[in-house]
Amino acid sequence: MKRLSGAEHARIARAISDAEEKTSGEIYCVLARTSDPYLYPACLIVALAILILGPFLALALRHWWISIDPVVFAAAQLAAFAAAAALVVAFEGLRVALVPKALKYRRAHNNAQNQFFAHNIHVTEGRTGVLIFVSLAERYVEIVADHEIDACVEQSVWNEGVALMLDHARRGTLTDGFAETVTYAGEVLSRHFPAGRRNSNEIEDRLTEI
Repeated sequence: MKRLSGAEHARIARAISDAEEKTSGEIYCVLARTSDPYLYPACLIVALAILILGPFLALALRHWWISIDPVVFAAAQLAAFAAAAALVVAFEGLRVALVPKALKYRRAHNNAQNQFFAHNIHVTEGRTGVLIFVSLAERYVEIVADHEIDACVEQSVWNEGVALMLDHARRGTLTDGFAETVTYAGEVLSRHFPAGRRNSNEIEDRLTEI
């Protein structure tokens, strides 16, 4: 998928600015194409599949009175792995498809946590920063909130925002999804952390693509 346009970035930034007018909280957005190259786990899965299926294929051939020299069989397995590995290296979508969902979600979650700290969302004065994180390859969305927010906002509340963003991601309307999820996050924050007299903007209002 191509990167978002300047106009789309501006719309999301505007949504963040509007949402933060009503709250002392800070909202930041990150859009990741993928959270891991998945090269090694995908190659490992391919290698295990070839090792497991190879003996069954040999038994099937013996059933048809076809015997294979062990050296030839080993060479055939190596050739099969080399061909499969070449496909895995060449096609990112294949790598992502081969990897178990649990591993993909774990890598995406780790990336969300890393982005939260990388963009200094954890150093706001009131510890009221929120990250809206989307990783496309894994079809993963997470809203990461700082300690002060977690103390008074249930996870189920953020899950509604995640569901909203996921719905837009599935339909390919990412810009609408970010704008609406930002608005939702702003409404949640305003109930617990309303804007004060000095409502400084501690984090730049923007979406970062990685």
